[in-house]
Amino acid sequence: MTSQPAHIIFISPVGDLAPGLLDPLRAEITRVYQYPTEVLPLLENLDFAFHPNRNQYHSTPILEQLALRAPAGALKVLAVVEVDLFIPILTHVYGEAQLGGLACVVSTVRLNEGHGALNNQEPFLSRIVKEAIHELGHTFRLRHCREHTCLMHYCHDERDVDRKSDQLCRYCRILLEDEIKRLAGN
Repeated sequence: MTSQPAHIIFISPVGDLAPGLLDPLRAEITRVYQYPTEVLPLLENLDFAFHPNRNQYHSTPILEQLALRAPAGALKVLAVVEVDLFIPILTHVYGEAQLGGLACVVSTVRLNEGHGALNNQEPFLSRIVKEAIHELGHTFRLRHCREHTCLMHYCHDERDVDRKSDQLCRYCRILLEDEIKRLAGN
């Protein structure tokens, strides 16, 4: 009898992330999504996604590489990066995700505005956690929510991130529970 691989959410740090960032991130991801998490670096650098004319990194190729390098047993893969991300239609993004897919990415760069070297302090840590859970939500088929306090609410700036709670609204929670049941084969 062969056993099924465990469903794990992998967190893939890229670069020298602030000390103390990964443990609270793992704990919150497990709290919200109820799956175990593991830290596993999958990308050594992001040079392949750099666009010199913008001096930023295109997030979509990062997602593609994450999905290609995901280990067996990966339910989802989240990259946490320290570079400024963009998609062609926006000046910057906090992150991006494959809707209903495997991979997502979140950047620490613009979530630390005005906080200098305090990378492991509030509100920076809270912002990273909220946006990471938000991007993972998209991989679980959740879309942007109108409720301003919901984790799935779209944020234009860090003040918007600060205003939303660390919880999904009732509607998004039900959608997530349905998706988790679907993934489990129930």
